Amino acid sequence: MSTELPEAETVSIDTRQLHYRQLNGRIRCAAQAGARRITVRNVCGQRYIGCGIQQRVRIELFGTPGNDLAAFMDGPTILVRGSGQDGVGNTMTSGEVVIHGHAGDVLAYSLRGGRLFVRGDAGYRCAIHMKQYTEPVPVVVVGGRVGDYAGEYMAGGVLIVLGLDRRPDEPLTGNWLGTGMHNGAIYLRGDVQDHQMGAEISRADLDEADRARLAEAVGRFAEHFELDPAEILGAKFTKLIATSLRPYGRLYVY
Repeated sequence: MSTELPEAETVSIDTRQLHYRQLNGRIRCAAQAGARRITVRNVCGQRYIGCGIQQRVRIELFGTPGNDLAAFMDGPTILVRGSGQDGVGNTMTSGEVVIHGHAGDVLAYSLRGGRLFVRGDAGYRCAIHMKQYTEPVPVVVVGGRVGDYAGEYMAGGVLIVLGLDRRPDEPLTGNWLGTGMHNGAIYLRGDVQDHQMGAEISRADLDEADRARLAEAVGRFAEHFELDPAEILGAKFTKLIATSLRPYGRLYVY
């Protein structure tokens, strides 16, 4: 099947009976032809959507995209009217991904730039290997909870976990939070038990720069999901940072 599409500012694609390679070919051709907005309906597990695309295009997905959504992406904005699976934002360079549902495991794996916003929960190893060299600063905001090993080996960037809509007895994070972390910052709307924290991180006081960073990121999150940023920011936040710039400083001995 040909992947060629006519030039148009707005393109609509129905994914029914489309293999992920066919779908991604159509999206890529539309972006290269100058489309500014691409609407994709009936998405059901197709992988690699947005992978490697560099054009400044808005891609709106209705359904549940498969693994590695926005992998290696550099520029587009992707809105997911549903949930995402594993590997969202894998090694992404720039752009923005907004997920109105939940996200699977390894969200923001090796994220290098851009911003990811998830209204619900994220799975295991969120923000693992997220990195940064001066600017830009990659940002991940999870509206719900995160699983075990969040922030593992983090080498830069910002992870914000808000814990919205959770029960009082539900922990905000899983265990081994920040294991191997050696740069960047984690902000929790609430706190975490000591036994849940990796040996490589510790709590730190928030300063004005931290509050400004939270206000900008949470404000953007609230805008996407039609929430009140003042209500979210009115709660107490905990800042977690690495105790050493050496990723194997303690050799993981607990």
